[in-house]
Amino acid sequence: MSIRIALAGNPNCGKTTLFNELTGSNQYVGNWAGVTVEKKDGILKGHKDVIIQDLPGIYSLSPYTLEEKVARNYLVNEQPDVILNIIDGTNLERNLYLSTQLIEIGLPVVMAVNMMDLVKKSGDKIDIKKMGEELGCEVVEISALQGKGCKEAAERAIEAAKSGRKHCLPSVFTGSVEHAIAHIEESIHDKVDKEFVRWYAIKVFERDHDATDALQLDPKTLAHLDTHIKDCEDEMDDDSESIIINQRYSYIGRIISSVLTKKHDCHAMTVSDKIDRVVTNRILALPIFFAIMTFVYYISVTTIGTWATDWTNDVFFGEYVNDAAAGLMEAIAAPDWLESLVVDGIIGGVGTVLGFVPQIVLIFFFLALLEDSGYMARVAFIMDRIFRKFGLSGKSFIPILVGSGCGVPAVMATRTIEDQRDRRMTIMLCTFIPCSAKAVIISMITSTFFPDSVLMAPAMYFLGIAVIVLAGIALKKTSAFAGDPAPFVMELPAYHIPAMKGVIRHMWDRAKGFIIKAGTIIFAACVIIWFFSAFNASMEMVDIEDSMLAAFGGAISWIFAPVGLGDWKGAVAVISAEMAKENAIGTLAVLNGVAADAEDMELMAGIAGMFTPIAAFSFMILNLFDPPCVVAMATIAREMGDRKWAALAIGFQIMLGYGMAFVAYNIGSWLFYGAAFGIGQVLAIVVSLAALWMIVRPAPKKKEEILEGAGVKA
Repeated sequence: MSIRIALAGNPNCGKTTLFNELTGSNQYVGNWAGVTVEKKDGILKGHKDVIIQDLPGIYSLSPYTLEEKVARNYLVNEQPDVILNIIDGTNLERNLYLSTQLIEIGLPVVMAVNMMDLVKKSGDKIDIKKMGEELGCEVVEISALQGKGCKEAAERAIEAAKSGRKHCLPSVFTGSVEHAIAHIEESIHDKVDKEFVRWYAIKVFERDHDATDALQLDPKTLAHLDTHIKDCEDEMDDDSESIIINQRYSYIGRIISSVLTKKHDCHAMTVSDKIDRVVTNRILALPIFFAIMTFVYYISVTTIGTWATDWTNDVFFGEYVNDAAAGLMEAIAAPDWLESLVVDGIIGGVGTVLGFVPQIVLIFFFLALLEDSGYMARVAFIMDRIFRKFGLSGKSFIPILVGSGCGVPAVMATRTIEDQRDRRMTIMLCTFIPCSAKAVIISMITSTFFPDSVLMAPAMYFLGIAVIVLAGIALKKTSAFAGDPAPFVMELPAYHIPAMKGVIRHMWDRAKGFIIKAGTIIFAACVIIWFFSAFNASMEMVDIEDSMLAAFGGAISWIFAPVGLGDWKGAVAVISAEMAKENAIGTLAVLNGVAADAEDMELMAGIAGMFTPIAAFSFMILNLFDPPCVVAMATIAREMGDRKWAALAIGFQIMLGYGMAFVAYNIGSWLFYGAAFGIGQVLAIVVSLAALWMIVRPAPKKKEEILEGAGVKA
């Protein structure tokens, strides 16, 4: 029989890092039963019969958020064999608040004090043995980032699960609180297992409706218990929940004073505090963020990334793969159609997309460094400050941050937003940030048409953020999304040097998805596009201009002519990009008939012949802001949970992407490329003014304000 170890802890305590360290690649992801909160399970390395279950990061077991409800329902109802509680050693007070609740549940608990490397580096000391004695459970010290003590913590948890030993519950509460809890325990002892009596009694005292409903207490018993609770509230002049919170923190304070020895004055500024004075400064924060992301894109796209991509396309695919494929086709005397399929369709299409893997890997590498160092948590804090000024929820920035890797997990990350209006709006907006697939389009267009512009690539990243903010402001002024944003609370972890092992793991996990997509969806798309570009309706192999694809592209090209993509090849590339954004580049490679010995410059020359610079810019804008790939669109439909809302979200993205491309092409061609001022420019100005009005117009009055203005009390 397998042993289940539940990992529980606060957000940013290192729980995910520990989970990755303990399970390696033996992980699988799903959803908790009945709810849309991600569930991560894994097999402990070296123990096939031990399952590690990663609970959502939570601050308490009170039912305030969906994550807290999921965690506590699992612990109380499913009852894992042992809880491995991870706490941040640099912030004991906040972390021990959850620990006291976990111990009260009645399950075996092993506590892992994480980030001990930072504690020791600061000169502080934590008496691990004494902490265990005070809390009544076993305590071990670990550094998940460095992989120290992790295996020992898991082994201790296994031992605790096998022994089934319970804890000597600490004396958290005093005086009349314990008296009231004792009365409650006496009244409910026959309702639940004896291990859970204490926990349920405390929850009843807190007037936790979920807990009292689960106990199914009759009205007479509830009224009797309520008299004891009220007596305690009257005596302590506070409500029952606040009494529990205050006494927990008083107890935690006593523990910390006995186990923690600080080298420096607790009010002295730490290194993280000193850095934060600069990077989170109200004036300097955004320029610093802009400079960092510009550097990331400069290295990843403009310099080292471009060199690596050129080598991959020109040498690896151009000389080795293509030559080998052409030689094989010649050796087996393959027919022309098969050689064209392999060389032009598969290698030309998929190979072109894979050629951008070095740039994508570099972007992911830098993002992983920023995340693991603690800087990206500060970015979320900075953006929350900005978002809330415009009526947006700071929680929306987390999905946006995730979206820099892929739109699918970005949409799924909105599950942490409790308010339905904020969540739906975030789903509609979060895919506007350039993901890895869109980064390929940015790289190709900027390299081909704007090679001397260092700022073009990072500008697309910040344009995505700007569009999210401005579109959010406009949506917030509609009745469907009006209202105050949900509060955003997060802990800023201390800065630390990222562990290369974790950085490489994060980088590879993201890049792997890109490569898998290139080998599956894009492979299939390139084969299909090659087939329709090589044959006519009579199944005769013809030139591309006489193919079925040319006929189809010509039939729909009128739709994209107003945005500068009236050529049938551009129209086909836009449509194929809806299967997978990076497929736009693979399609362009196939449509340009990349030969077996073609070099990257030949492909760029082919694309340069298809578009003018302003049309290429329009193509890039359209693909950045129209609906993402079909997988992301399917995820949007699922997460919205309503067909009408899904259609509204995708329709909004189509309108916004096409509108921005229309304005960019018509205004840009007039201002910078000498086009005559005509009906296109007039319509572009009208569209721009309409969008501006949606942003700056007054917000609709709330019902209460309307009644108040009419002299009626709500």
